[in-house]
Amino acid sequence: MYPTILVVDDEPSILQSLQGILADEGFEVTTASNGYEALQQIEADAPDLVLLDIWMPGIDGLETLKEIKKNHPYIQAIMITGHGTIETAVQATKLGAFDFIEKPLSIEKVIVAINNALNFRRLEEENRYLRKKTIDKHAITGNSGPIQALKAAIARVAPSDSWVLIKGENGTGKELVARNIHHMSQRATQPLIAVNCAAIPEELIESELFGHEKGAFTGANSKKIGKFQLADKGTLFLDEIADMSLKTQAKILRVLQEKQFQRVGGSRTLNVDVRVIAATNKNLEEEIRHGTFREDLYYRLNVVPIEVPCLRDRAEDISTLVDVFLAEAAQQSREPKKSMSVEAVDLLKQYSWPGNVRELKNLIERLVIMSTDQHIGVKDLPKPYNPGTVSPGSEKIESLFNIQELKAAKQQFEQHFIQRKLVENENNITHTAKSIGVERSYLHRRIKKLSEEND
Repeated sequence: MYPTILVVDDEPSILQSLQGILADEGFEVTTASNGYEALQQIEADAPDLVLLDIWMPGIDGLETLKEIKKNHPYIQAIMITGHGTIETAVQATKLGAFDFIEKPLSIEKVIVAINNALNFRRLEEENRYLRKKTIDKHAITGNSGPIQALKAAIARVAPSDSWVLIKGENGTGKELVARNIHHMSQRATQPLIAVNCAAIPEELIESELFGHEKGAFTGANSKKIGKFQLADKGTLFLDEIADMSLKTQAKILRVLQEKQFQRVGGSRTLNVDVRVIAATNKNLEEEIRHGTFREDLYYRLNVVPIEVPCLRDRAEDISTLVDVFLAEAAQQSREPKKSMSVEAVDLLKQYSWPGNVRELKNLIERLVIMSTDQHIGVKDLPKPYNPGTVSPGSEKIESLFNIQELKAAKQQFEQHFIQRKLVENENNITHTAKSIGVERSYLHRRIKKLSEEND
């Protein structure tokens, strides 16, 4: 399919010559002799690009451009004129023109400008597509009352530039909420930089946040750009904010107040413009009373508080979440999507979910790996999700001594051992593998093999 170009000019000779030249270059070309006619054609069949003369009777090119951008912002426009001035060019650019070409027209310049504009349009379309994919990927799943209230709160606060404090238990999806706020904000085209304050050692957090100059300390072999600078014009997400030391809290507070900082070992003051979203699973009011969190930093961050509901308070969303996680597991394993019985889902709805959505996702991944059937039923649910399942407790260990062959006993022990460790680690295969000292891929294979052997 060839790109469509609309040429708008009140001179018939220019229309005729451009139509012929551009058609020879492989474009589909339509023409209009004034702004009114151009706007009608655009409404009927939006072209990819408009070559638009500025000086025309009736509404001129600038007014026509304004109307085009108001109703069709993604159509690229190149302005052409025989009486060009710097002021006119600046005005056309402000109104959204991609380029500005003076008469007499150079065909080479026109073709280059058209190709550049069309390439820019393609990049814009790719960016819109990728942004939509990102938004879809981070969509908040569920239609329960608490989730609808959460989505409404996000929609209200996102377009503003206000700072947000997200509260909620571990595994509820606080980072997901932060990403939704960013993607729906006016800073969506700028970076979102996430910082896990609990994961950075105290001696390194200042360098991580503010950066450092080469030679600032032992091991600083090159200059490092900090998270604040990386997030400039965008959003800085400070996760687990309560786990920072009081010393670091004081430094962050100063930067948030002054919107300025210096790299470690540097003397140059850097200005920064960031929207801050913070998150915590702790009660900050209690932390303030215990002297572990600064009250002034709390009030600086807590402009708009948002509470993320725990999974036990939105149990009606579990069936939807299970379906989503089963689809994700199928895509990851490149195998057909498995299903779960209504009875099994009902049992999951009765569980308290201390690990929240994260625990549910880990459980579904485990069940998909361990189940040899396409349909996951009640019998596949381990303790504590299925109270009827016999726990791998002492009676199971005792039964190992009734097995005659060492190989069979080792297999049974390994199965019980892995089951218990998975429960202890909320079915997180990565954490379980780390806790028992094996690679994740090895544990993944063993779970699947043990499941097949006991099928």
